[in-house]
Amino acid sequence: NGSSQIMIATKNGKCIRFPEEKVREVGRGSIGVRGIAMEDDDEAIGMIVVNDVEKETVLVVSEKGYGKRTAVEDYRITNRGGKGVITLNITEKTGNLIAIQNVTDEDGLMIINKSGVAIRMGMDEMRVMGRNTQGVRLINLKKNDEIAAIAKVEMDKDVEEDSEENEEGAETVADNQENNTEVPQVENESTTEETENSDSEE
Repeated sequence: NGSSQIMIATKNGKCIRFPEEKVREVGRGSIGVRGIAMEDDDEAIGMIVVNDVEKETVLVVSEKGYGKRTAVEDYRITNRGGKGVITLNITEKTGNLIAIQNVTDEDGLMIINKSGVAIRMGMDEMRVMGRNTQGVRLINLKKNDEIAAIAKVEMDKDVEEDSEENEEGAETVADNQENNTEVPQVENESTTEETENSDSEE
């Protein structure tokens, strides 16, 4: 509608937020314009459109089952084409970022791992954290298993949450939040500088 905000995330844990109006209309056959600048070994893994900054939150999930919710306002608004800021500190423990989603307390989340097991949880179980925190483990995975995909779903309050107990031994988000301390990330200012060339095209 011209007044929304766009957020793009990459597998190396970067995320950028910019106004929809910064993306001008181009022809169908055009290559488009740059949304986020990335290193050679990085790639975009998802994009969301935020319509309600106060109600919606940003959910990010890594391939080894870690994730967190963060307020949209924790990501400063910049010009498109910048490098973005850290949204998740990527380590061997977390694995690469695989998904970004805008969610509210009323939403549910379906998590599917590569071994074929799916669990469901309510977003009201997952507290909102600061951007510079490590997040929590959403599901316990067996060795060499990874998250394949996530999906936002409607919650049926009459159905018991699959996240309470599942055959893979996944703990509830509440349990993991009690057992995990939020770890501040040290962010290098040089990695979060925004490029000023907002009209660059790829």
